[in-house]
Amino acid sequence: MRRRGPGLRLRITLLTTALVAAVSAVLLFLGWTLVGRVFDSSPSFPSDSQVTVDGVTVTVQTLTDALTAAARQDLLHAGLIAFACMVLAAALLSWTFTGRVLKPLHDVTGAARQLSAESLGSRLRLEGPRDEVAELADTFDAMLDRLEAAFDSQRRFVANASHELRTPLSVVRTELDVTLSDPDADVEELRRMAGVVRAAGERAEQLVSALLLLARTDGIGLAVREPVDLSAVVESAWKATRAEAEARNLRAVFRCVPALAVGDPALLERIAGNLLENAVRHNHVGGWIETVVETGPQWSVLRVSSSGPLIPPDRVEELFEPFRRGVKDRTSQSGTGLGLSIVRAAVAAHGGFAQAVAVPTGGLSVTVHLPSAPH
Repeated sequence: MRRRGPGLRLRITLLTTALVAAVSAVLLFLGWTLVGRVFDSSPSFPSDSQVTVDGVTVTVQTLTDALTAAARQDLLHAGLIAFACMVLAAALLSWTFTGRVLKPLHDVTGAARQLSAESLGSRLRLEGPRDEVAELADTFDAMLDRLEAAFDSQRRFVANASHELRTPLSVVRTELDVTLSDPDADVEELRRMAGVVRAAGERAEQLVSALLLLARTDGIGLAVREPVDLSAVVESAWKATRAEAEARNLRAVFRCVPALAVGDPALLERIAGNLLENAVRHNHVGGWIETVVETGPQWSVLRVSSSGPLIPPDRVEELFEPFRRGVKDRTSQSGTGLGLSIVRAAVAAHGGFAQAVAVPTGGLSVTVHLPSAPH
């Protein structure tokens, strides 16, 4: 571990004291020099002139040298005392005022040391002048806001994921316990149990795959960036969804033009696939789906609208949260409840954004904006 130097308060105190000492030393030297010049510039007398001082006869030059030396010695003696007092006062004042100025920084440090996942609700809320320290405290509070939101989101996600994974595992265990406890279970019963277990395993596999995809796209940059035609992506994604849509007698309308977007082809196809799957699964039998692809100078737009149950406008944003399946109960719909969460995360990874609005007659319209590429 690298050894750290003195603290900021001590360094500021030492620097201030050193500056005061240097200035005081310069002033003392200037005073000492000026005293000598004052005596040197006094009226001159013939070199052989003599004066009597306290009964002692000396030459004028000797008297001048003695007076100069005495004045310089007195100045130096008084100056050194003043120098020591100035340095000591500078050190004390600098230490005191620096401590007051740096107190908010100590508050920030103390709050950071006490910070944990359980104490993210504490804030500094520093009052006083809006200086650099206050700006640092405000920045720290804003960082805590983001951390608290991230931790809350992570807790909810882990809790929801645990709940969702527990359901298929409980089904598997129950089926196995029931079948194994029946000594007269025949082949038909075993086949029925195997089918239930397989369906539960597929459900768990689907959920884990969705979780991995969400973790891959959430806040992580793209490994591949190349021009991709959104119309071709929609066509490919629709092939995997068409059979389910035809089984529900859904009327699909496509108004797509060539529109290039920069990104990962696999993720872009997953975006279109999730939007189309949601439009099919959360729809009425005999309903409609409308898919639009548009191009622009900055953004390529993919919009998927569909009929379905009425959704309150104030609850549309909730649909982008993990494990949300429409506005009904969590387990009332098929799927993992991660479709729109993956869409938003993947679109954000591409540098775009996704929006959704409720259709007044029932259903949802999701619009995705992706950075366009030159043709």
